[in-house]
Amino acid sequence: MAHSISQQFRGTGVALITPFNNDYSINFDALKKLVRHQIDGGTNYLVILGTTGESTTVNKAEKQAILDCIRTENNGKLPLVLGVGGNNTLEVAETLKNQDFDGISAVLSVSPYYNKPNQKGIVHHYKYLADASPLPIILYNVPGRTGSNVGVEATLELAEHQNILGTKEASGNFSQCMEIIKHKPANFSVISGDDAFTLPFISMGMDGVISVIANAYPKEFSTLIQLALESKFEAARELHYKLLDAMNVIFADGSPGGIKVILKALNICDTTVRMPLHDVSDNVRQQLLNAMLK
Repeated sequence: MAHSISQQFRGTGVALITPFNNDYSINFDALKKLVRHQIDGGTNYLVILGTTGESTTVNKAEKQAILDCIRTENNGKLPLVLGVGGNNTLEVAETLKNQDFDGISAVLSVSPYYNKPNQKGIVHHYKYLADASPLPIILYNVPGRTGSNVGVEATLELAEHQNILGTKEASGNFSQCMEIIKHKPANFSVISGDDAFTLPFISMGMDGVISVIANAYPKEFSTLIQLALESKFEAARELHYKLLDAMNVIFADGSPGGIKVILKALNICDTTVRMPLHDVSDNVRQQLLNAMLK
């Protein structure tokens, strides 16, 4: 079963943004438009309420409303992954036990941030969550945000757990990623968390990406990923370099502020982000608009 579930997450997942109105309330019309944009664009699955969805500044009732809106608009068309993570293991486990998972296929759970646990602590955290969760878990390693790295040995130990189906690797560490890919079990997915590195990562054996740029360019980016997975690297490389400037600049002044500039230009949503995030600078905004022209 684990293998068939992991196959659902081969290709392009999109880490959906949460659109806000100018008064910081959620813009559900824009959210519906974004979901349709993904379905029409050929995205393989949707990731709800991850970092890009500004989940840390969205309250419990809002999270449920966002989930309900996406579920209704998606109407079973694409697999859904829900972000459920945190740095209080017992609290996250309780959330997993009580969460409404109707229509959800898997959980994306970020490694504990701020506490800076050692490798044993990270392994115990994830095993506890995997034992508690009614759905399979995708690990999420993003040291730049968490302050700690889920190392090769810890990842491979967790890969043996029957309720952990893969990892989203956003360490940017090519050596680490290759070691994980080389030694992992066959049914364990390794998914890129860095848009700009995904093409070389797939050539090394990754299964796809959970992407930010695909919010704006689902068709182009999912085509790039599919070409790479089919080892059609020349055609994939052409799309990669077409999108490269945009992939880099969306992170130049904070995410998801950058991608929201492009989404506004595409008439999907406004640029509003919730505090403590702030709009990107005028300079970065211009770079983003220039990148779009390419």
